[in-house]
Parts: sequence; C-alpha cells; structure tokens
Amino acid sequence: MVRRHPLPNIWLFSDERLAVEMAVLAALLPPGSGIVLRNDSFAPGARWRLLRRLMRTARVRGLVVLLAGAPALARRWGADGVHLRQHDAGRAAQARRLGLRVTMPVHDGQEARRARRALGDGVFISPLHPTRSHPGASALGRAEWLRLARLSGTQAIALGGMTPARARALNRTSRINPGWAAIDAWGEKAAKRRACQKRNAVPT
Repeated sequence: MVRRHPLPNIWLFSDERLAVEMAVLAALLPPGSGIVLRNDSFAPGARWRLLRRLMRTARVRGLVVLLAGAPALARRWGADGVHLRQHDAGRAAQARRLGLRVTMPVHDGQEARRARRALGDGVFISPLHPTRSHPGASALGRAEWLRLARLSGTQAIALGGMTPARARALNRTSRINPGWAAIDAWGEKAAKRRACQKRNAVPT
C-alpha cells in the first residue's frame, strides 16, 4: 500500500502574469497552506532564488512548497514536493522514493485515470469556473468537477476562478472536503491590502 502525505486545503499557484511578487502573496496565506511554484520560463538561477525565498517564508509560516518539474530537481532544491505534469506521471514512483509529496493536474477523465494510477497525494482539478489564466477555456462546472474528483481517487483541490466564497460553496455541496487553489484571488487580496494601507497613510 502506498502511504500518502496529507496536503493543505488552501493553495497559491504561481503564474507569470501576476504583478505582485510571489513572496508577497506567500505572506498572505494562512499558516499551513501550500504553494505550487511553476515559473518555467525563468532562468534556472532566478527560479532557484525564488524558490529559496518562498521556502524561507514557508518555514516561518508552516507552508508546504511544491516545485513543478522533475522530482530529482525538487529534491535537490529543497522543495517539500513535486507537481508533476501529465506527461511526467511515470515519475511519481521516483518522487515517492525521494520522500516528496506528489500532485498532478487534472482536466478531463483520461488525466484523472492517469493520476489515479500514479498514486500521488493529490490532484488539482481545473478549471472549475472560468478563469483569466485560461481565457476561452470551458469551465468544468460543479457536477463534472466532482466526477473527476471521485475518478482521481485521491485528495482533490479545485483550481480555476476560485475564491474563498466559491470554496465554501463547493464544500457545502460535496462530501469529499475538497481543497482549493487560486492565482488571481491572492493577487486581488494583495491589491486590496495595498489600497487600504495607502488610505490609512493619508494624513487627515
């Protein structure tokens, strides 16, 4: 039997569209949350430095940080786990041997079945709602999202247009205690906080 690692219920997904630095967003996460660092277009040195900065925040706030890519690289750079793309599903066993947490993305039934065979710790199923990160992509909707969650056979995390309110609504209508992940929601939270700080700084 494969021993699975429990995963956080709340996640920040990196995206190179974000105007706010990842380290700033990481500081907004509740303790015990998770981060998936992608940023594949970064030069290796810049990506490594970003990961190390996130790991420092993670150690203080009790966060879990996953690096998208190869398990060996995630282990060498000190990440808590690896986010495997679908074409790397065969590396899940290697990641487990390295003691890494393992997640995968899921967008349809074929990917859900592949993730189930990989025996990872969790899946990010998307897009539940329309999202700016994938303009024009069809949203799954709640019924299809739940079907894929059951088909994946592991901890399911909703991604795609997610907000805290939408996460609560999904939790109320399901029996699987799903997690949720977001990109823009955290950027919007940071922007609201900056605006509030500016208002409070104006002399009266």
